[in-house]
Amino acid sequence: MQLAMIGLGRMGGNMARRLIRKGHQVVVYDRDAANVTALAQEGATRTASLDELVSLMKPPRACWLMLPGGVPFTTTVEKLMSTLSPGDIVVDGGNSNFRESMQWSTRLSEKKIRWIDSGTSGGVWGLENGYCLMLGGDKGAYEVLEPALKSLAPEGGYAYFGKAGAGHFAKMVHNGIEYAMMQSYAEGFELLRASEFGFDLHRLAGLWNRGGVVRSWLLELAERALSKNPTLDGIKPYVDDNGMGRWTVQEGVTHAVPVPTIAAALFARFSSRMDNSFALRMLAALRNEFGGHAIHK
Repeated sequence: MQLAMIGLGRMGGNMARRLIRKGHQVVVYDRDAANVTALAQEGATRTASLDELVSLMKPPRACWLMLPGGVPFTTTVEKLMSTLSPGDIVVDGGNSNFRESMQWSTRLSEKKIRWIDSGTSGGVWGLENGYCLMLGGDKGAYEVLEPALKSLAPEGGYAYFGKAGAGHFAKMVHNGIEYAMMQSYAEGFELLRASEFGFDLHRLAGLWNRGGVVRSWLLELAERALSKNPTLDGIKPYVDDNGMGRWTVQEGVTHAVPVPTIAAALFARFSSRMDNSFALRMLAALRNEFGGHAIHK
């Protein structure tokens, strides 16, 4: 099928490549012309503007956006709203807040443009292995997109979950679980490293991946990282978050659903960014005040 890919970063670019390799006609646009040129050399149809992109596509047009939130995403969707025709489709495959997805669906429906939000998982490995796609929005649009979805995902790797917002809600919780799993592995390996047994962490990760109850793709990635850098030298202990863990915890509060493990993992990421933490200095000062415990300068 013909499909536009707008936003050709690490995810969008590789998704376009996978579609091209599966025989789809992919029309591409990115603010960085170099990204467009690279995909054109691999068989994509290049465009220099959103107007040109829309003009080169046959109705019903399907435009898949892989853009960061905020201004880049908002300006792009508003431009598409003014140029697309009734029956056309806008897909948001980025890590957007599900509530914003619901709002965009309503706005687009006023112009009879169909909306799909696609929670997209697979990272840099998606080109080779395929992407897990969690979809919400217009059911008819989903059915139009199925040929592309089958090519993007591994077998059984995509599913439709209902009204607008469902896809991004599923991805939000997926990422919240990911936070907790990563934190659990990190703490476990920290304890192994601190023990008196001198564990070969790479070897142990490999062993666990061969039948251990805690085996997973994340642990395979840990094994891979440890094979390249057994002591993780040169890596600053600073862990970012993309907002989805925060949203997961916030929704837990909204629905009165306890998510303590995910919350702890999120707060651990916050702690990783604090040099010379005031809170920890306060703890040291309090111990000194009530117990005369030594303060380390």
